[in-house]
Amino acid sequence: MTDESEGGEGCDGGDPVGDDTDGAGRTLTASLAVPEMDCPSCAGKVDGALGRVDGVTEVALNPTAGTATVTYDPELTDEADVAAAIASAGYEVTSGRSRGDDAAEGDGDAASGAGGVAVAPPAEVWTTARAKKTWLGAALVVAGLLFEFVLTARNPAVASVLGVPLTLADVLFLGAVAASGIPVVRGGYYSARNRSLDIDLLMGTAIVAATAIGYFVEAATLAVLFSVAELLEDYAMDRARDSLRELMELSPEEATVKRDGEEATVPTDDVAVGETVVVRPGEKVPLDGTVIGGESAVDESPITGESVPVDKTVGDEAFAGAINEEGYLEIEVTSTAGDSTLARIIELVQGAQAEKTETERFVDRFAGYYTPVVVVLAILTAAVPPLVIAEPVTVDLAGYPFVFAADWGTWFVRGLTLLVIACPCAFVISTPVSVVSGITSAAKNGVLIKGGNHLEAMGEVDAVALDKTGTLTRGELAVTDLLPLGDADEATLLRRAATLERRSEHPIAAAILDRAERDGVGDLAEPTDFESLTGRGIRAEIDGETYYAGKPALFEQLGFDLSRARVESDGGVVTEGDTGAGESDGGAFTDGALAALEREGKTVVLVGTATELTGAVAVADEVRPDSRRAVERLRELGVERVVMLTGDNEGTARAIAERVGVDEYRADLLPEEKVEAVRSLQAAYGEVAMVGDGINDAPALAAAEVGVAMGAAGTDTALETADIALMGDDVGKLPYLYALSHTANGVIRQNVWASLGVKFLLALGVPLGLVSVALAVVVGDMGMSLGVTANAMRLSGIEPEDYE
Repeated sequence: MTDESEGGEGCDGGDPVGDDTDGAGRTLTASLAVPEMDCPSCAGKVDGALGRVDGVTEVALNPTAGTATVTYDPELTDEADVAAAIASAGYEVTSGRSRGDDAAEGDGDAASGAGGVAVAPPAEVWTTARAKKTWLGAALVVAGLLFEFVLTARNPAVASVLGVPLTLADVLFLGAVAASGIPVVRGGYYSARNRSLDIDLLMGTAIVAATAIGYFVEAATLAVLFSVAELLEDYAMDRARDSLRELMELSPEEATVKRDGEEATVPTDDVAVGETVVVRPGEKVPLDGTVIGGESAVDESPITGESVPVDKTVGDEAFAGAINEEGYLEIEVTSTAGDSTLARIIELVQGAQAEKTETERFVDRFAGYYTPVVVVLAILTAAVPPLVIAEPVTVDLAGYPFVFAADWGTWFVRGLTLLVIACPCAFVISTPVSVVSGITSAAKNGVLIKGGNHLEAMGEVDAVALDKTGTLTRGELAVTDLLPLGDADEATLLRRAATLERRSEHPIAAAILDRAERDGVGDLAEPTDFESLTGRGIRAEIDGETYYAGKPALFEQLGFDLSRARVESDGGVVTEGDTGAGESDGGAFTDGALAALEREGKTVVLVGTATELTGAVAVADEVRPDSRRAVERLRELGVERVVMLTGDNEGTARAIAERVGVDEYRADLLPEEKVEAVRSLQAAYGEVAMVGDGINDAPALAAAEVGVAMGAAGTDTALETADIALMGDDVGKLPYLYALSHTANGVIRQNVWASLGVKFLLALGVPLGLVSVALAVVVGDMGMSLGVTANAMRLSGIEPEDYE
């Protein structure tokens, strides 16, 4: 990945490094794969090493993806120096690339899979040089144990060092330490250089100390078991990264382009906006675009999560990564490879993985105290008891006798064991590995979660507020009724309404214009002095006269009395009421006519001047078939309150609310009133998720703890403004989102408390002699790290429900 930026901040937002770089100087950004950087402490060492490189201006490290993105001044340093700095921290750079801003914006984005590194490539964990040394060390340990404890008669002294005899078993153990332990000690050396109190430093110190005082069995066992643990953790992390790699693989690398009347296969990065690409059956759509030829069914599940193929014909949008099922398509490219919807999804998923949740920040703070405290306890355990205990002491605890030895050797081994337990690896990775699993699983199912904090927050919501149009309903309105008044006929009413709506972008305007076109009402005049009356309607001049179109409430504000047309009795019969005063009235409508339309769930738009009504246009929207089941499922999963918020009228809101089964509804809401509704729900129930279209509902989305945008595929605004985006128009994904988030919170809590609990129990058992070095490595380090990773991977098994 490569970019050019103006100036830059120092590592991790600190002071700028490389002061010779001019503020307007050109910088390069290198995206590097660092597979072995897989935990926060690893990232800390890399960050420290890069911070000492003159010319590095900004560093972004993502240990869960195994990548480092480094911005630097090419006049002061280069990518080789950056890679060397990372190597000085003990981590190999396996691939990378640098680029400046002279390339097209977005071109070569990491997300495109062509210009940088979005995730470390798959690793051959079991065949690496370290793996081979580990297996050799394991064989030597087994042989040494055999001679030490079984074939004791065949375990002669074969050498001596400083007058200390070495048996054959001792030599085998030392061989195991050399084979498996040297990489650990080397890692500890790098940690010491970077002043990082991490697992490598702790284990390296323990191995060296045990070897130095002649505890060869412990040193060799520790070296081999820790090396095996590291390999298993590398393998588990590599599997966790697979989910992001799968997203990357969705993006085609080549496209068939029509140029000068001929077809040519070129890299997707070389295709420009406006060019035409050809997609044959079974091929992936290479870039976002608009269909200009052919028709076919297209599988958009990689983008939207929708399992049913979507029919595409001329004029329809097509997304990069979608699979052409059967027909031939020609598509005019509308975005470059780095700017496609799929590229933005991958980029946002990467950013979400790098963002720390509140839980993760707490864990990091806790680990900062935990490790030094346990290290001190380890030192005290090794040094104090031999000074205090003159002879062995037997203590009866719960009926079990425990012998507290007086010799230095016993307590040294116990201190060594506490050093192993001091490593917080399982505790520290428990949250990020869960977040990675949850976010990538959601992305593959058409749900884009833009941060681990949003994943956590969605799982804790107490109430869900749903916009009506486009969320619970399809948002595809159609004119159902025309009620002209006075001398106007249906054609006149429809023509005036369509003329007013020509400049409006509201879905109701599209419905009215569509009906006018189908009915052939004739040429429409061009309205002048157009004005949108937010939340009420519109106003414009037609042939020199001011006309209005909007809610009945707008015309009531103009002086019309619509009480007879809008009010009904409890039994549904229109009440007899006084028309009252006003410049004009709604008496020309049949009594209860507007109320009847609203009762059927229709939206009523009145058309007229300030003194005369032309008539009413009724527009209806279809309720999504999954809406009712989605609302029911949210309640079953534990959401306390499901509320519908709409700017539509009371009658329409009530009808839709009854059909979808929400707990309550609030109608006639202006955008700012939706914000107040969200705040009242927060006061009454707690945390609230707001679900809307991501644009019109932006204030309410921002006011809620979690803002969820519907139908965000291809919509830049929704992708950028929402905390979570449902890429397809599928309200049925809401229960899946809540279930995934709620389960993820449970997994994170399980991982954190299980890793802490196991460490605590092991630490209690160390002074009593119940925990050996081997047990501390196998259970406390390797076992818990694998356990929290496996538990987190369960999230990938959660799938959206099929309501059909």
